[in-house]
Amino acid sequence: MNAPLVAVAHGSRDPRSAATIRELLDVVRSVRPELDVRTAFLELSAPGLGDVLDALHAEGSGQAVIVPLLLGHAYHASVDIPNAAREAERRNPLLRLRIAEVLGPDRRLRQAAWRRLLEGGADPGDPELGVVLAGAGSAHESANRLVSEVAEVWQRHSRWAGAVAAFAAAAEPDVPAALERLRAWGARRFAVGSWFLAPGRLPDRVLERAAEHVERPVLADTMGAAPELAELVIERYEAALAARPGLLAHAT
Repeated sequence: MNAPLVAVAHGSRDPRSAATIRELLDVVRSVRPELDVRTAFLELSAPGLGDVLDALHAEGSGQAVIVPLLLGHAYHASVDIPNAAREAERRNPLLRLRIAEVLGPDRRLRQAAWRRLLEGGADPGDPELGVVLAGAGSAHESANRLVSEVAEVWQRHSRWAGAVAAFAAAAEPDVPAALERLRAWGARRFAVGSWFLAPGRLPDRVLERAAEHVERPVLADTMGAAPELAELVIERYEAALAARPGLLAHAT
């Protein structure tokens, strides 16, 4: 019997966020109907990760793979999820857990965000278009660097005036500063790409700031229930299963 896949997202007070995560996991189930796929959240949404792991143990599961639905490796991946898993194992001594790698970096994230941007109306051949790729922002520079690297890749594959990363919090530049940089590079029209998995307070903040500073910007949807993401979730799960057995083993 396959180990259950416990997909854990950050969580949000915005009900659209949890609904989007559940839609993504419905796509995972459609691809791998034999898998027991559970939804969990770190905070602000239910059910919590610990509750899901306890329920699996109560149902007789002896193992599970936790797949973090996080775009980069920062505090939640390095501290919160391992701590929650260790606590679950202490409460349930017969439960053995593995933690998969976070979703990023991976070309499929870049592809999903790019597709959402084009669906929003951005033209890769427009030399007067400036594109902001907006992410949450993190105290971990590696997570911010990932967003900047994606913007650089997009720039190389377009004729835009420029493409730059911007952040909703905890990192710079913010959206207004990024827009000013693009203006200095010759942009006359603007688009905002989304380095967010699901809607919520931070994506809304990004869109509001963009609308305050430019007229009629192209606004991309969050990645959401993209097939690329479902494929990636399954791959992370399978890699964790294939890793050397051990307490809270991580895929590499």
